[in-house]
Amino acid sequence: IEALDHVGIFERYVPEWTVVRNRPQRNAYHRFTVDRHLLEAAANAAALADRVERPDLLVVGTLLHDIGKGRPGDHTEVGIELIRAMGPRMGFDDDDTEVLVDLCRLHLLLPDVATRRDLTDERTIATVAEAVGDAERLHLLAALTEADSMATGPAAWGTWKAELVSELVRRVEHHLEGGRLAALTTVEFPDAHHRELAAAGDVAVEAHDDTITVVAPDRPGLFSRVAGVLAIAGLEVRAADAASIDDMAVEVFHVSSRFGAVIAWERVEPLLHAALSGRLAIEARLAERVRAYAPQASRPDLPPPAVRFDDAASASATVVEVHARDRIGVLYRITRAFAEFDLDVRTAKVQTLGELIVDAFYVTHTDGSLVTDAEVRAELERSILHAVT
Repeated sequence: IEALDHVGIFERYVPEWTVVRNRPQRNAYHRFTVDRHLLEAAANAAALADRVERPDLLVVGTLLHDIGKGRPGDHTEVGIELIRAMGPRMGFDDDDTEVLVDLCRLHLLLPDVATRRDLTDERTIATVAEAVGDAERLHLLAALTEADSMATGPAAWGTWKAELVSELVRRVEHHLEGGRLAALTTVEFPDAHHRELAAAGDVAVEAHDDTITVVAPDRPGLFSRVAGVLAIAGLEVRAADAASIDDMAVEVFHVSSRFGAVIAWERVEPLLHAALSGRLAIEARLAERVRAYAPQASRPDLPPPAVRFDDAASASATVVEVHARDRIGVLYRITRAFAEFDLDVRTAKVQTLGELIVDAFYVTHTDGSLVTDAEVRAELERSILHAVT
């Protein structure tokens, strides 16, 4: 295709290609122009052909998944209409064309859900299964996700994301086969060891590899204090889980170091103990870190921050999704806003996309009820937007 494109023949066969040819992608997340990204993704997809029932649909669907970029409107919706016209012209029947349309429509479904939602929540899995419809489309989407991510940039695909997507696919496939989510082997949280630590009634901090567990008397703002200390230590939180056991909080954070260095937990743990006992100036230390690692000026074309409430994602918590510019301590500031409203963070999914973050929080009131009051939601949104601006 690339050779045909260089001599202008491919555009005669696929005239829609003209708009994406040499079109830049104006974000730090994508390293290639749109056309180059699609070619790289299609090449990656070809290498994954043995994972799917229809390799032809995988490669063509991957090649066309961003074909709507560069035109007015949402690029996915535009792409759907283009592919509906292109499919028959490329020799695909109506059923196959609809599969190509679905690959375009759903090409972000698996990575978005895997990194932003609780994969142990039955409603999450059922929603994805309903959207996908069958195992053949699921396998196509899984391969497209890997091919697309690998062609996007170094931050778009790694072990952590691959494991999350694989786990999501496993659970959705099990659901499509009629199985119950509870039958799958899962990591219990809180587990017996967490309960033993909580029963002791004392502050406990345990760190191993890329995971740190904090057990302390439950109170509003505990999650944000831990998040603040981790930011001070230069660590990025990828995911977190929290639970309350008899007035004791159990919080587990999965983190990574900014530059891939081995995490020096012996330096982090004293800071945590100081913060939990009210002896650490978290705000001041974060400000010092910001000054020491002053970021470049934010690009003016970045989208404005946004807060979204998702009532369909979980039956046991309200999901609050935050889109904002990445900066030091942003997780601390967002979760401090939750503490201001006496909300408990049960699960957090944190994702950095270039200069942007997309964080999803499963929150409840302290009595376990959902956050449904419209006025509370409006004020919470105001507080979060202030925190990230």
